[in-house]
Amino acid sequence: QPKETILIVDDNLVNLRVMMQHLSEEGYETRIAQNGQQALEQLNIALPDLILLDIMMPDMDGFETCQHIKDIPSAQNIPIIFMTALTETESKVKGLKLGAVDYITKPFQHEEVLARINTHLTIRRQQVALNHLNATKDRFFSIIAHDLRGVFNPLMISTDMLIKIAMKEDSPKMIKFSTAVRKSTQNAYELLENLLTWSRCQRNGIDVSFGKMDIGQVIERNLLLYKEKAKQKNISLTHNVPKNILVYADRNITDTILRNLIANALKFTYPDGHIQIFIESKDNSVHVSVRDDGIGIDQDGLEKLFKIESKYKKKGTADEHGTGLGLILCKELSIKNNGNIWVTSEVGNGSIFTFTLQTLELE
Repeated sequence: QPKETILIVDDNLVNLRVMMQHLSEEGYETRIAQNGQQALEQLNIALPDLILLDIMMPDMDGFETCQHIKDIPSAQNIPIIFMTALTETESKVKGLKLGAVDYITKPFQHEEVLARINTHLTIRRQQVALNHLNATKDRFFSIIAHDLRGVFNPLMISTDMLIKIAMKEDSPKMIKFSTAVRKSTQNAYELLENLLTWSRCQRNGIDVSFGKMDIGQVIERNLLLYKEKAKQKNISLTHNVPKNILVYADRNITDTILRNLIANALKFTYPDGHIQIFIESKDNSVHVSVRDDGIGIDQDGLEKLFKIESKYKKKGTADEHGTGLGLILCKELSIKNNGNIWVTSEVGNGSIFTFTLQTLELE
């Protein structure tokens, strides 16, 4: 394993020599700087694994040097330990707020210095390893997303063709079978999309692009996507949204939230039921609500709906299966859209899911 490098920043040559000797004996590579400017120049040459930084230095003190270091993107995560004779709590708090991870008080106790250095280098190693694992995971999800989408697209086209052939042959059994296959395939694809979108949320992989849009048009477009699915259960899909209500939000995120809420309402609404979308303007936001007259949610379910750590699964009115991931995703995306989401519900009387969007007045 390569030796870890420690940059020692101190204007006192005696301190530098003593620290260099002790750290070299412990197997560390050491580099030195006698002031803040030299320390910043050292960072341009090569990044150390840890920085020991004196506070009381001429021209640029340790606090200012620390602030400059944290302004360098490649050096932001390097642990900084202040070396100081100052014992006031105010000085320690100031250093920690600037991004230091620890303090060593002069005169040094070398066993304590080594113990603190070892601790923070261990944490640093773990952070580097974790970042590597996260990068590997992100790459894995990217590959999975590409490959699985490639599988599902022809599969759904094939099931559509199978239904058409069955109807042409006038075979009730084949129609029933092919329709069930199409439904299962579509559900699996929707789950995959939600899973991949949620994964991107967790690793900040979703690009958010805010812009103005007519929320009524967005709602009409998403209702149209579910027209056929609603027809299968004889559920009416309507909206009561006036034109030219402008909001400021990410279009893709807003579409994803609406699709998940409409799909959820369809799942838990009885045949011959009704789903309506309506809006309400409040202060500087628009509240978009999806109301159904379905089975409703009990209090225990309401407390679990938007929490990934709480398992809430319930079959739909036509025995549809769900994972609850769609609603968790809606929560994540609402926050990214600078909004919020909540639900009111009564068992047997349906539910109202509401999310908020920022308003944009007509020019």
